[in-house]
Amino acid sequence: MSPSQPMPPTPVLQTPRLVLRPIRSKDAPVIQRRFPRWEVVRWLNHRIPWPYPADGATAYVAACLGEMDRGEKSHWAIIPKSGPADLIGVIDLWPDDGTSHDQRGFWLDPEFHGKGLMSEAADRVTDYAFRTLNWPHLWLTNAQDNHASRRIKEKQGARLVDLKIGEYVSGRGPLMIWHLPRENWLSRQAAPSVAA
Repeated sequence: MSPSQPMPPTPVLQTPRLVLRPIRSKDAPVIQRRFPRWEVVRWLNHRIPWPYPADGATAYVAACLGEMDRGEKSHWAIIPKSGPADLIGVIDLWPDDGTSHDQRGFWLDPEFHGKGLMSEAADRVTDYAFRTLNWPHLWLTNAQDNHASRRIKEKQGARLVDLKIGEYVSGRGPLMIWHLPRENWLSRQAAPSVAA
């Protein structure tokens, strides 16, 4: 799939513990409640308004729906199968535009950190990109100090290829750029797991 081709409609994806379903309008109040926390936004792109406005989630969801309608991006709500019934985070995917070196983003309510849920969601979306969309690679980024996001890339087998200066809600700082080729991902998934 090339950047000039629109993405297909965002599908529902599942993992052992999660349902990833397309973002919808009624998610805005939950996002407005869960998202605007410093530990969530500090390493995200500086274009996110901070302090987060009262209509921030409504505007964000409207932008997501427009991007999905135009086939520009997929935006999934992350829902735990064991509850709560509403979203606990978001994960996004978009085609390689040849310049930004970034194709996936995510955030998770801090209440659910440390349980491997974002790794599970990221693995499922990565598998979708490579097996369903047949993308040749993924470019991934994170703030150097965002250790949890960095660990997800390392566990997926991505290779650090560059370090630049990024602009975050918290200010300027090092931005890590990772490359994950499709063949690396598929070979890692096919390899038998080694017992510790």
